[in-house]
Amino acid sequence: TMESVQCFGRKKTAVAVAFTKRGKGIVKLNGTPIELIEPETLRYKVAEPVLLLGKARLANLDIRIRVKGGGHVAQCYAIRQALAKSVVAYYQKYVDE
Repeated sequence: TMESVQCFGRKKTAVAVAFTKRGKGIVKLNGTPIELIEPETLRYKVAEPVLLLGKARLANLDIRIRVKGGGHVAQCYAIRQALAKSVVAYYQKYVDE
């Protein structure tokens, strides 16, 4: 059984789906590592949940995020929401704290 959760985030017409499973700390957005998101200001917005939770909590998770619809900013907020929700859901489901 693969430990995984799927969560989505929405903002206006943008929808992001985050798929979180046990792994080694990889966070990808539409197949691209989160560190390479352009423009930079939006990268910070997207990475905020990651910084908030701390790298340690994500070190044993792989998160794949798909996003579509909306504009850049709406997508960012959708991604943030999906990311945060999926990590919380994963912890509630498997780590139980």
